[in-house]
Amino acid sequence: MNRLLKFRVRRKTLIITAGFVWIIAGGNILKIGVLTGLKDPSRWSEEALGAILIFGVFFFLIFKRMFVKHTLRIALKDDQNHPLAFFDAKGWIVMGFMMTLGITIRAFHLLPDWFIAFFYTGLSIALILTGSLFLFHLRKIPY
Repeated sequence: MNRLLKFRVRRKTLIITAGFVWIIAGGNILKIGVLTGLKDPSRWSEEALGAILIFGVFFFLIFKRMFVKHTLRIALKDDQNHPLAFFDAKGWIVMGFMMTLGITIRAFHLLPDWFIAFFYTGLSIALILTGSLFLFHLRKIPY
């Protein structure tokens, strides 16, 4: 157990981990959004427009800024980091809150399926694109 606590990774590994965590989270949410949207295919055009709007809001106003914040923070670290240090404490709290909120909303059917379909689809594409930014960022900075 003590060996696991002493396990450390390089900055490059933190960037790679961040990218895959964002992409995997986005893929899981995309699956929920698309499957929910397929329950009523008659609304696909409205859901697609809504997904584009949600993508724009989350990617350009929230996630892109988080990407910059986290990559700068990681770039300033040394090469001996805890494997989960790709997020700071606030990032982990936000992620936990978002996951809890999403699970609660779906479990208790607090929002209609048409909303879940477009919101989750747009959110997931923003997450996947942000995760891809982390992975593309590897070429720009020598870690």
